[in-house]
Amino acid sequence: MSTRTNLPSWQKLEALANERGAISAQFREDPHRADNFCSAACGIRLDYSKTAINAAVREQLLTLAEDCKLASMMQAMRHGDKINSSEQRAVLHIALRDRQGNFAADYGSGIYSQVQEQLANLARISEAVRNGQWRGHTGKSIRQVVNIGIGGSDLGPRMVCDALRDYNRGGPKAYFASNVDETHLPTILQGLNPEETLFSISSKTFTTQETMCNARLARAWLMAHYQDDSAIAAHCIAVTSNVEAATEFGIDAANLLSFWEWVGGRFSLWSTIGFPIAAALGYERFCELLDGAHDMDQHFFSAEWAENLPILLALAGIWHNNFCGYHTLGVIPYNDALSLLPMYLQQLDMESNGKSIDRDGLAVDYATGPVLWGQNGSNGQHAFFQSLHQGTQVVPLEIVFALHRETNNPQQHRILLANLFAQSNAFMAGQPAAEGEPYTEYPGDKPNIVVALDELTPRRLGALVALYEHKIFVQGVVWNINSFDQWGVQLGKRLANEIGTDFSNPPANLDPGTLALIAWVDHQLTK
Repeated sequence: MSTRTNLPSWQKLEALANERGAISAQFREDPHRADNFCSAACGIRLDYSKTAINAAVREQLLTLAEDCKLASMMQAMRHGDKINSSEQRAVLHIALRDRQGNFAADYGSGIYSQVQEQLANLARISEAVRNGQWRGHTGKSIRQVVNIGIGGSDLGPRMVCDALRDYNRGGPKAYFASNVDETHLPTILQGLNPEETLFSISSKTFTTQETMCNARLARAWLMAHYQDDSAIAAHCIAVTSNVEAATEFGIDAANLLSFWEWVGGRFSLWSTIGFPIAAALGYERFCELLDGAHDMDQHFFSAEWAENLPILLALAGIWHNNFCGYHTLGVIPYNDALSLLPMYLQQLDMESNGKSIDRDGLAVDYATGPVLWGQNGSNGQHAFFQSLHQGTQVVPLEIVFALHRETNNPQQHRILLANLFAQSNAFMAGQPAAEGEPYTEYPGDKPNIVVALDELTPRRLGALVALYEHKIFVQGVVWNINSFDQWGVQLGKRLANEIGTDFSNPPANLDPGTLALIAWVDHQLTK
């Protein structure tokens, strides 16, 4: 029997879901609903009033979290227990942004000192790049940093650098190469001067196939210009735990940034993986990002659950996914600077909670992580919003935006906000069809949650990302799954290595369809 669906709180929520009425009716029944279903902390306002969650539903959701031992799991994370049970690892990204050691008594002073040591190394190298002390092989300053990584070693730093691009004042421009496609990195390198370029090779093992393919391509690009092995040390650093492999590549051991096995890839932007952020925006701005995440950590561990932003956002997702039957989630930012947020959250959420086996090794009999997708709202309104408004699938939305108190074009910014307000209202309230025109009906009753930042700064962005990290953790606890491993990515990697590059002799254990596809491709490439 399921460890979750037999809980009384779960069964009460199923009954409440069957009885739920239209969202708009909730506002008629409770004139103070907009205030009663809104909470704020760390410069972020969470408005979940345009959902079918009422007081009874919220109470049972909080009871469900309690029944699922959320409090003890929060403590286990904070104390550095090995809650990543399948890999026997702690989950301590909270330690990476605990610059004052507020939680160090829980997870240990040894970890705190190690983190501070690596932050000092990050500051040393990033500031040397920014102030011109780091010189290329011919003595020129660095004007561009190319980060070579994939997954968490790419998406987090790339999203932050894009979101905070207005803070890049005088720093090198950051580029990101992740795709193993042979055209990706060369396209980035076109027009770059090797004498002013620094590569940051980010791979915990220094063996990740895609990353190392691009790293070798970057090395060849440098060698074609310099014809001198010693140039590699002046134009490459590594963020890795594999010192031997990095030094064999030609990187100076003094220019290695380390991190630990308990730093999961999709939670790693707070670590030395954040080098491109510190180099492009400045180490001080990177620290502000850490401080914002720590603000949210403190809120998460101390706030009452009924006012706790990560817990409320997580439970709203549980309500939609498990009790309303909505198994997708759209993240819609209404700031162009946050355009990469949906892609970043897609990995963070789906790699964490896309699981069907629970912590007890049993197949779950309920929905877990939703399919997450999205795009910035201005573009989405002229693309997929048609389906969201009038299609047959109900997709809950999380609409994210940041206020701009100072803007060069306040009227245009107000137009953007007007569109946000209009869409949030239209999804929930809908509109009846005009007489004789059934195609003009908007059914409405489409839930949407608004996540509003009071400003888009490094500190607020840090808090926003930590909000989503903790949301995902809470949902994993309720679903009784391990949010911190990712075994689902391993099979494809292993098969790719077995197939190799000699398509004339593929492994016989592949299915007939794939063998036929390989044979056709091999024929096309060799004819």
